[in-house]
Amino acid sequence: MQIESPPILRDTPKPQGERRGLILVHTGTGKGKSTAAFGLAIRAHGRGKTVKIYQFMKVPTARFGEHRLFEQLGIPIEGLGDGFSWKSRDLDHSAQLALDGWTKAEATIRAGEHFLVVLDEIMYPLRYGWIPLETILTCLRERPPHVHVVLTGRNAPAELIELADTVTEMTLVKHHFKAGVPAQRGIED
Repeated sequence: MQIESPPILRDTPKPQGERRGLILVHTGTGKGKSTAAFGLAIRAHGRGKTVKIYQFMKVPTARFGEHRLFEQLGIPIEGLGDGFSWKSRDLDHSAQLALDGWTKAEATIRAGEHFLVVLDEIMYPLRYGWIPLETILTCLRERPPHVHVVLTGRNAPAELIELADTVTEMTLVKHHFKAGVPAQRGIED
């Protein structure tokens, strides 16, 4: 590792634009997409902002670590799915759950009552064709100007990346699964 001197002058100009609701996309093959979105939710909630989290692949009865914490904090989180496709017993039902879930999420976004709406793992139902991409893009374009929306999941479509204000791609450098270490509560849940 090479040691470097800390900067003493700001190396980027201070933005002069107006504050507005943002579209943020967390994508890529690396770990941390949902975790980053949940961090934003906690940050917004800590500032007294209203937050709603929708999880497109989790079941409504899920009790993972994030559900337990958000319940304690009073941040609403709602599972909309029936698990990942390889666990589904009926993919037509899974598709309908995703579409019904999108109807709820879209209504929340358009109502404008929340500062931040998280659409966790929405890229899966998008990629499977369960939710039409254009309906999501239209909603994001037409949302109230103060509403921030975070969308997570691998392989975000180019059209969504183009529309977004901020896109972060989590890159896999190394993962413990490759060494045979299984998922662990408190890390992957």
